[in-house]
Amino acid sequence: MVQFIQAQNIGLAYLEERFGLQLAEDEVFFTEWFDNLPEITDLEKQYLDRVKLHFLRLVKRPPLSEETVKLVVLSLLLNLAGFYDKPFYLRGEQSIEISAEDEGEVIRGKIDILVIQEQFWLLVIESKRSSFSLLEAVPQALVYMLANPIEDKHTFGLVMNGSHFIFLNLIKQNIPKYALSDEFTLLKRKSELDQVLSVLKNLSQILS
Repeated sequence: MVQFIQAQNIGLAYLEERFGLQLAEDEVFFTEWFDNLPEITDLEKQYLDRVKLHFLRLVKRPPLSEETVKLVVLSLLLNLAGFYDKPFYLRGEQSIEISAEDEGEVIRGKIDILVIQEQFWLLVIESKRSSFSLLEAVPQALVYMLANPIEDKHTFGLVMNGSHFIFLNLIKQNIPKYALSDEFTLLKRKSELDQVLSVLKNLSQILS
């Protein structure tokens, strides 16, 4: 009998055991989040300052829902990074299923936002409520990225809770491997939102 498991209940140990997922130790595996990043314009910095201002005002009245996080923070970042333009197509919540060979288990879940180009999954974004730890979202995002049917292309991801951001990179091939970026936050005196936007712009240029 097939057992169905919800993606939000999956941990890294399960993915390592069932799918052979490995953390890439080589820094060269994921340089897209820090190497040769595009510049952020003064106008873009002004927009990002307003995003921080709006988020900090809204977070005073918790809880801040996923939908509000996407509306206030994520929407502008995707727009400025070019993910609303050709050749990208933005889709909302999408259902996925993934199963390990001969395990009799199927993982089910829904991706909050999926950026698609020519039917390939390019950027998976899982937004969590502002009070959630990003470490809780990383395994779930990796489940979605493992569901990508393309074996030989990198899939990039972003987990965020409105104030903190972590980028992911995964490639399946024979042995699925992944890597994480440093964690960025807008809560520092000098917000790191400009770095988040710069990474997103870099990914949009690479993937287009």
